[in-house]
Amino acid sequence: MSIPGGVERDYPLARLTTVRTGGPADYFARTGSEDDLAGLLRWARSGSLAVGVVGSGSNLLVADDGFRGLVLKLEGELATIERREQRILCGGGARLPSAAAKAANWGLSGLEFGINIPGTVGGAVRMNANAYGGELARTLEWVSVRSADGVERREPVELGFAYRRSNLGDAEIVSQASFRLASGEPAEIKAELARMRAARHEAQPSGIKTFGSTFTNPDPDAAGVEGRTAGQLLEAAGCRGMRHGGARFSEVHANFVENEGEATTADVLELMAEGRRRVHESFDVALEPEVQVLGEVRWPRSWEPGAG
Repeated sequence: MSIPGGVERDYPLARLTTVRTGGPADYFARTGSEDDLAGLLRWARSGSLAVGVVGSGSNLLVADDGFRGLVLKLEGELATIERREQRILCGGGARLPSAAAKAANWGLSGLEFGINIPGTVGGAVRMNANAYGGELARTLEWVSVRSADGVERREPVELGFAYRRSNLGDAEIVSQASFRLASGEPAEIKAELARMRAARHEAQPSGIKTFGSTFTNPDPDAAGVEGRTAGQLLEAAGCRGMRHGGARFSEVHANFVENEGEATTADVLELMAEGRRRVHESFDVALEPEVQVLGEVRWPRSWEPGAG
């Protein structure tokens, strides 16, 4: 199988993630146009290659053995942010905080919550990323979903949005998204962005290698939860500051895993498993991962509640 121009072999993925762990991708390419993206997806299908996407790498944990397939990073035309009257049109590779900031400059309101989601637009759609009371589906008008079979426009009702997930398949890539926003005063919108940034800075660790929230928040009404978040349950179970190898649960926010310098993905998984075990043992609640995994990871045996 001949390799298209621009595709690199054995590309180190750790450098593209915020936590800086994991191995290489068999194949890696930066793609900057719809046509180029379509060609790469067709090439991957012809070779029965799995397809992965790396955006900002802020919610991603790469297997230490890497990824057996093709990993794509969207840039160029696929990372632009443009105003269309009361809408903004974003490439799937555009950073959501940048889109929120530009919307504020243009006097467009409704995307403020995106300032605290350090990922791309495509990743935010795939993960139905919401924060600080904002909801993606309220402002999202449509997305273009590219696959090896072509491109399809989908509205939010067709994306199967649920808590931290959508129905997008592994080889379906959001190449473009349209957000319909409301007019507002730029100064007021920017003030709200500043307030949200300050709240995030106070509540979460910054300036360290981490991938953001480790576990999703459980149903607040479930038995044993009593309205507590995943971070509060982990803290109550004694996980704040707990270490395994080069990984530790943050002293600032127990639901954040930090790479103290030489952590491996295996270290992170062991730490996650121990945190999950302690929460289950203390509160009979099984936390579920929020971080996305790329590649075949080996979860510790203790990951399953009740395992020895």
